[in-house]
Amino acid sequence: MSTNVTFRHFNAQHPELEQTARGVVDGFKKYIEDIHSAEVVFNNEKEKEVEITIRLDGQTLNAKDHSDEFRKSLSSVEDKMIRQIKKYKTKHSDH
Repeated sequence: MSTNVTFRHFNAQHPELEQTARGVVDGFKKYIEDIHSAEVVFNNEKEKEVEITIRLDGQTLNAKDHSDEFRKSLSSVEDKMIRQIKKYKTKHSDH
């Protein structure tokens, strides 16, 4: 699985924020194994926005959230993505 982390409207890279984002994406593996690639975008405009996109077999899941801090946004978008992954698994599981 390849993970791409992008910072938009930043003056410099943030290695600890990037490492945290990669850890979040790696944590999705315990819910679903079929992740081909993932992208995390940190956008610093009016508010601190984080967007996660993961690509599965023929499917793309996307979650986005914003707040006054990137860590809060990342935590919230992680929760949203986990809910989407669980929903995807229940719809596509073989019973």
